[in-house]
Amino acid sequence: MRIMTMGGSECSHCNKSMKLSFCPFSAFLFASSAAAYTLYLWRKESKKLTGSNSNSSKGTTATTTTTTTTTTNQQQQPQPQPMPHPKFQVVFILGGPGSGKGTQCTLLSQQEQQNGHWSHLSAGDLLRAERQSGSDLAEIINQKIFAGQIVPSNITVTLLKNAMEKIYQTNQSCTKFLIDGFPRSEENCVVWDEVMSSVECELKFVLFLDCPEDVMTGRLLERAKTSGRNDDNLETIRKRFKTFREESMPIVEMYEKKGLLRKVVADCSVEDVYQEVKSLFEDDIGQ
Repeated sequence: MRIMTMGGSECSHCNKSMKLSFCPFSAFLFASSAAAYTLYLWRKESKKLTGSNSNSSKGTTATTTTTTTTTTNQQQQPQPQPMPHPKFQVVFILGGPGSGKGTQCTLLSQQEQQNGHWSHLSAGDLLRAERQSGSDLAEIINQKIFAGQIVPSNITVTLLKNAMEKIYQTNQSCTKFLIDGFPRSEENCVVWDEVMSSVECELKFVLFLDCPEDVMTGRLLERAKTSGRNDDNLETIRKRFKTFREESMPIVEMYEKKGLLRKVVADCSVEDVYQEVKSLFEDDIGQ
């Protein structure tokens, strides 16, 4: 029996004695061709995918490069710097409790604006305002004030610095500051120099309102009738006088040795004291 190939011709590769209905050699050729064609299609498809991924990668790289370049350019652009403020001028107003520090500062700041505005900052008022704000510092400040003691210096100086900068930002013509009730201790002076080292600031002089304790006591007790302050009572007043003598008077003496102290006797009327203070400012600062 002759085995015929798929084309109808006789297959010469098959043994005549084999009783097969197909030619193994032809089947081999068919399978090989099919495998080769499949491999060709697979490689062709792989090239398409590779090309697509390559283009995508190039696009991503280009986008990344563009983004990086843009970011770098942005980083290289100079950032606007805050304009430096002019040198702050500061006058410390010292004196015992009830010597009239706040009163004289108020008169100076209100009546001398035409000759150069002075902003009044009270260390005590800033501390009392912070105490009423309900902040974490409130309890510490309240305890110190009630005991007639000095509040930690870093708290006081930071409040003063922030207040000065806030006033200047609101009105850039305000560069002169009257600070009453500060410094009250050597530590106050040291911390002031440390904290204010980042701010251009000049201490012009220190005004000391010299007043006897009996006069100051009478003023404080009279003020207690309307002030509502919990430190305006006789027991606390005596503690405050003791603290002033022990801690603040050495500061007054220190500034006197440096030639920065200006003294005004403050046991007379408000107007009489003010006339002396006003004259002193005119002589020392040209106000």
